[in-house]
Amino acid sequence: MFSLSVLWLLCLCFVDQSYSSSIRSMNKTYNNPILPGWNSDPSCTFVKEWDNTFFCTTSSFLAFPGVPIYASKDLANWKLASNALNRPEQLPELSTNGQQNEGIWASTIRFHKGTFYLITSYVSLTKWQPKLLLFTTTNPYDDTAWSDPVHVENPANDIDPDIFWDDDGKTYMALASGIYISEIDVVTGATTEPFKVWNGTGDRNPEGPHLYKKDGYYYLLIGEGGTETNHSVTIARSKDFRGPYEGYANNPILTAKNTENYFQTVGHADLFQDASDNWWAVALATRSGPAWEIYPMGRETVLVPAKWEEGQWPVLDPARGRMSGPLSRTNKHIPGDAPFVDDPDIVDFPPGSTIPKYFAFWRPPKTSLFAVSPPGHANALRISPSRVNLTADNAFQPSVDGLGFVARKQTATLFDYSVDVSFNPTVLNEEAGVSVFLTQLQHIDLGIVNLPDRSGSSLAPMLRFRIEASGKPNTIVPETKVVPIPSSWLGGPIRLMVSATSDSEYRLSAAPASKPKDVKVVGTASAAIVSGGSGPFSGEFDLGFWMDLRLCVFVNGLLMMAYRHFSWGVRYK
Repeated sequence: MFSLSVLWLLCLCFVDQSYSSSIRSMNKTYNNPILPGWNSDPSCTFVKEWDNTFFCTTSSFLAFPGVPIYASKDLANWKLASNALNRPEQLPELSTNGQQNEGIWASTIRFHKGTFYLITSYVSLTKWQPKLLLFTTTNPYDDTAWSDPVHVENPANDIDPDIFWDDDGKTYMALASGIYISEIDVVTGATTEPFKVWNGTGDRNPEGPHLYKKDGYYYLLIGEGGTETNHSVTIARSKDFRGPYEGYANNPILTAKNTENYFQTVGHADLFQDASDNWWAVALATRSGPAWEIYPMGRETVLVPAKWEEGQWPVLDPARGRMSGPLSRTNKHIPGDAPFVDDPDIVDFPPGSTIPKYFAFWRPPKTSLFAVSPPGHANALRISPSRVNLTADNAFQPSVDGLGFVARKQTATLFDYSVDVSFNPTVLNEEAGVSVFLTQLQHIDLGIVNLPDRSGSSLAPMLRFRIEASGKPNTIVPETKVVPIPSSWLGGPIRLMVSATSDSEYRLSAAPASKPKDVKVVGTASAAIVSGGSGPFSGEFDLGFWMDLRLCVFVNGLLMMAYRHFSWGVRYK
């Protein structure tokens, strides 16, 4: 069985229009991050027509399914509603063996005349030529309802597209590093020649633009300073859409730079209202403190209250772990069978079920490698071996070789995660196991592997703890450790476990599934190994399981497993 406990705590705010004005002004406490775990570059919108629901999307890079859309009715309880990118044919390029921080970058989600629009970019770093993609749907709770993307022209050759409708019905797109604006045709993807409107306050990397029209002004919200500790949110406005845009004298309106705050790298924000016309902002942040050395969950989504008086500039509260704002009454009536993000995980892969949609693969999977409850193995997930291990090699072809790996995001500072593995290797170096995975170049693994016994005359299953850190050069890592599996453990499932007993260290251990208290700790590793490096924009992608060599549960032969639960702990300060 496979046990994984996580903390997915999402707190957002919505106030029913039926509330009296006195109740509307009442503040409630909530906790950040509202979308815990790797959920960077958030964009959110409130849709009255969909039963007063908030919808948010975040970056997904190489994860598949990708482009997640989360839903909430109270800004405090969130579910994964769907993934706009859910079919490999929507973006064949995602199966390319490129760099680890390629893929789907920042998106914008908006609702216009009955249709949801999600515009994003696919980035390959082999050549800087971002592909702009526009997905649409009339049902945000159904993966299959999301369209194949319209390929939008990109004359500015940049990223972070925003989509905006002016009062005259024209549709516009804003892009980073300009900021550039073009008129676009949402049906054909054609664009006009872009015009540059604002370059920010002078800091580097003006990006993540969002346009709003309010009180006769066009407002342009952007991120500046790079997505590190100098990150900030700035704003400008103009009476004329084409400018000139005047920067706010008190920029930045949101940042954590030059502070001792626990939440750092705060930036890349979006603004929206709730049903009672309260303003809110979401932004990315890392739980790292100013040292910015250990942040395995990467960039997460935080929520802050905002005030935006008529004719004035928006004023945002600084991002904290525990905050107060005009939240509405609790409403957990969200469609779909996905768990709320703060629910514990218990997954047994019953017959007739599929791999949960909040689980993810690293690039689109080779589906023949995975089977839920195959004949003779009810309540298990079978993972067949791929040619390569988790790290792979230069000849790796993702769509051909596949990667026998599936996982879920780490969303809690403290957690216990376990998988029960039935694995009988027969060939040298066959391996299956669990892993803490940031990228293919940074992961911490515990596997059952077939190696020569002490006599060297035969093979025997061993426990092996080892670390891949080539994506973060000069990192000191623990030595590989091989431990014989006690003979009393053989013949039944072995429980492989990952625990975070502090916010800076992982402990990997094993036990017979029949006697889970007979735990053998095999190795410990610093969370710094899976912070930054080859995954500077993502976060610890997940705790997973694999077959061959990968993070989470991995197998180099044939892996049968069941996933039980993920338990969680501290998530905010």
